Amino acid sequence: MPTLLEKEVGPTGYGLMGFTWRPQPVPEPQYIEAMNTALSLGANFWNGGELYGPPEHNSLHILRNYFAKHPEAADKVVLSIKGGLKPGQLVPDGSEENLRRSVEECLKVLDGTKELDIFECARLDPKYSVEETIGHLAAMVKEGKFKGISLSEVDAETIRRAHKVHPIVAVEVELSLWSPDILENGVAATCAELGIPVVAYSPLGRGALTGKITKPSDIPQGDIRHHLPRFQEDAFAANQKFIDGIVSLAQRKGMTAAQVALNWIRTLSNDSNMPTIIPIPGATTNERVTENLRTLPLFSAEEMKELDEMIKASKIVGGRYPG
Repeated sequence: MPTLLEKEVGPTGYGLMGFTWRPQPVPEPQYIEAMNTALSLGANFWNGGELYGPPEHNSLHILRNYFAKHPEAADKVVLSIKGGLKPGQLVPDGSEENLRRSVEECLKVLDGTKELDIFECARLDPKYSVEETIGHLAAMVKEGKFKGISLSEVDAETIRRAHKVHPIVAVEVELSLWSPDILENGVAATCAELGIPVVAYSPLGRGALTGKITKPSDIPQGDIRHHLPRFQEDAFAANQKFIDGIVSLAQRKGMTAAQVALNWIRTLSNDSNMPTIIPIPGATTNERVTENLRTLPLFSAEEMKELDEMIKASKIVGGRYPG
């Protein structure tokens, strides 16, 4: 089993973005039920963000409500929260003043229902060196504000520099069948060398790799995916061939496409040359949570080779983010 902060966590974590970062927030009874299911199925590493939703209703408000109703769950969950942005904006602010504001705001909203285990800047502010940023966060660890520091969307050199200032608990980066970049750009290799787990966000390609989105109009109005290059009509149509291949393979294996995507990551995580990799699929219903957390045999070398060949042959159109 993977460990974070010397605590065992399940091989698959739970991403909380979908509860609040959507046109219509998920109703409380639904998210309470989904969170209970995730924990009961062993997903006790939870990942949210101060930025996931408006200041008055983001991941932290969901978490406070949940732990107020289920205080017995607080010690079971390892909680990681992204922050460090300007309030209400998707713009990093790595000043000591703003980092402290962000951490204090997280603690204020949680209101003592749950400790803040891990804090990470959603993006590093280029105006400050990583040594400065990690130094400020390390001071807050020493003060007992939270227990560990994670990094988000950084390169291999940044990981090394940060780890010299203070031990890094995890590195959160995008990893999926259609975004395997970290396997080639040194990030996975560096994390393996330093013994730092990778937290894989968007392991289902923001829903595309489930096979349930066949065209951009399937995405609800107001959803952020309408602004992402890969989900534009021409790009998505070009990428559909790869998605169809995953769906076809899943049908042959008696799995869902989402299970194939997640099992690929779990199998990578068991490769001796790889770091521990913890995917954090976001699911807002019992059905999807149960699907994502179903225990399946790891893929064989032959099955991984087949998937690798599909990835190499794919010509994914469009970047992960605008610009």
